[in-house]
Amino acid sequence: MKLYENGIYLLNGADIVEDAGDVKQILAAKTGKEVSKEEAAKNTIAYGILEAHNTSGNMEKLKIKFDKLTSHDITFVGIIQTARASGLERFPVPYVLTNCHNSLCAVGGTINEDDHMFGLSCAKKYGGVYVPPHQAVIHQFAREMLAGGGRMILGSDSHTRYGALGTMAMGEGGPELVKQLLNQTYDINMPGVIGVYLKGKPIPGVGPQDVALAIIGAVFENGYVKNKVMEFVGPGVSNLSADFRIGVDVMTTETTCLSSIWRTDDEIKDFYEIHKRPEDYKELNPGEVAYYDGMIEIDLSDIRPMIAMPFHPSNTYTIDELNANLMDILDDCEKRALVSLDGQVNFTLKDKVRNGRLYVEQGIIAGCAGGCFENICDAADILKGASIGPDEFTLSVYPASTPIYMELVKNGAVAALMSTGAIVKTAFCGPCFGAGDTPANNALSIRHSTRNFPNREGSKIQNGQISSVALMDARSIAATAANKGYLTAATDIDVNYSKPKYFFDETIYKNRVFDSHGVADPDVEIKLGPNIKDWPAMSALPQNMLLKVVSEIHDPVTTTDELIPSGETSSFRSNPLGLAEFTLSRKDPAYVGRAKEVQKAQKAIEANTCPLEVLPEMKTVMEIVHTKFPEAGEGNLGVGSTIFAVKPGDGSAREQAASCQKVLGGWANIANEYATKRYRSNLINWGMLPFIIPEGELPFANGDYLFVPDIRKAVEEKADVITAYKVGSELAPFTMTLGELTDEEREIILKGCLINYNRVS
Repeated sequence: MKLYENGIYLLNGADIVEDAGDVKQILAAKTGKEVSKEEAAKNTIAYGILEAHNTSGNMEKLKIKFDKLTSHDITFVGIIQTARASGLERFPVPYVLTNCHNSLCAVGGTINEDDHMFGLSCAKKYGGVYVPPHQAVIHQFAREMLAGGGRMILGSDSHTRYGALGTMAMGEGGPELVKQLLNQTYDINMPGVIGVYLKGKPIPGVGPQDVALAIIGAVFENGYVKNKVMEFVGPGVSNLSADFRIGVDVMTTETTCLSSIWRTDDEIKDFYEIHKRPEDYKELNPGEVAYYDGMIEIDLSDIRPMIAMPFHPSNTYTIDELNANLMDILDDCEKRALVSLDGQVNFTLKDKVRNGRLYVEQGIIAGCAGGCFENICDAADILKGASIGPDEFTLSVYPASTPIYMELVKNGAVAALMSTGAIVKTAFCGPCFGAGDTPANNALSIRHSTRNFPNREGSKIQNGQISSVALMDARSIAATAANKGYLTAATDIDVNYSKPKYFFDETIYKNRVFDSHGVADPDVEIKLGPNIKDWPAMSALPQNMLLKVVSEIHDPVTTTDELIPSGETSSFRSNPLGLAEFTLSRKDPAYVGRAKEVQKAQKAIEANTCPLEVLPEMKTVMEIVHTKFPEAGEGNLGVGSTIFAVKPGDGSAREQAASCQKVLGGWANIANEYATKRYRSNLINWGMLPFIIPEGELPFANGDYLFVPDIRKAVEEKADVITAYKVGSELAPFTMTLGELTDEEREIILKGCLINYNRVS
């Protein structure tokens, strides 16, 4: 795999010319004409799609309108509640509500199904589509029923990626979907475009997860594709099946790219024909000369079975490399665990080594990444006639949709799997977000799913429970299962892959999925279960801000799962205050109490009472503030909490990572950088200040008060630098920035949140 240091010109989709040296002469010789970088940049597939969906008239400052929207049940209640508070009358574009994240927890009573009935009633009232539980995971339904060549889809899940089908899709926090529901736009600068040039053909036993993990391992840490569009081109694309491309594509989220798009061909045309939507196919290719801001060149024949060790998809090795250096790599994993788990539990994987081989206790093939038809058929071929054994090892397979499940039943793959001792379950994202198939304490699970962050498997560090996940391809998971839990690469097994043809039967969707066909019925009464609560009132940004630092996190990257855990917390997803109780619960359990204590002061201000009476420590703090800012106080002061994290926001698009801080009185984050655009956007949409502070020794510590004078004026006047003060025995100044903000984003912050920005009284 090669990462080019410079920009790349791609000629006729095949010939790579690096933007270096006498490139103009080379291009002229090859094309017979003068080539402009600016014009060539317009010849990417990505540029064409973005241009077609941009409403601003300025391709440097995009205002995107999406063709379709999709959400699952962790997010759609909050989204629709926000939109309702903002005057929603009908869904202006097709909006699909899936229920693949039903928590199935033993807590919460009727909450789970109450949320589903809320979704169904909203689909009827506002004119949407409702997919009942167990019918399909969100992204598989989108592939089967929503994607189309040249379209754009916005989803409230980070793995909203349908680029392999010619659809540029993006995963964002709920407020960005709210904007689309209110006929507003998705505002971004024109992103860079990174070409991914594929050549060669994968060897037997290598699957899409292997290719994806190899890419993630190469680009995550160096930020090569961060917030850029990955565009898959080259002759190797045509050597991949549609399912294979889909399996690579969905994992591009883990590179921190903004979106993805692939060139399309007869293989994708066939996909649409199989799904009885031939009119939705569109041939997509880069222009004669296309310019990319960078290029990843991959010879698919060089890829070998991969494994991403705990606790991140970028912690990658070939399985051969792991087996050859087993104890050294396990030792490195234990060192990583000290950082990821903050030393809260004893963690080791060395006890998994049996007779010089790594033994795992669980295998999972599931969700939008693993549950595709081809993955499961290949796994069944590998396991045919085998046994997973009667020991600790278990294997569960979750087809990504009921149509896939039905076809696997018809062609015998389900029977082949079940006869081995494997369990075949329904479409459910549970293993992916910590709400299903939680391994035993100290166990290791290998999974063809999207993430292996700490606690994503369902363990609870705060209770002394820890298990871990390594990511692998379905084929190597099946090979490991055939060897009864001993880690095995699929390339080490001689298998005749049957490659059965897929036949899509839409009958189950016709029988069970509610589709309004875009017709709203305003007379429908929304079903509000007792746990479904409105968002609390939120104040506008004050002139001056007093912030207390209530958590300080120095991990290299902080995931949204650490900010607000998934799994059992999903039982409270429709209750903002109930869910907020879990904020940072696995990373900093003291956070909620500290934030609530500070929030007392702001609530007192909003009630026109004295904040010093409910938060006495403020008295000394304000006395020091008044030595330089005597005017700060009644009528011009807001009080809130903030956290510092080095690089927060990797992972899930769930807005709750930001909104939970907000409802607890959070008014800002301070970071060296933000891991993803979507987390920063979530902060902004919830009226929180996304401060950036240079790397190095912090001018404050956890528990310190920070005074930010004239913050409202700074936001209004687009100040480049924000001067703040640590309040100690005296005021100690330091500077931060807010980064680039659109006029709309500034107004949202000034109003206090997106709801206030759009509120209809």
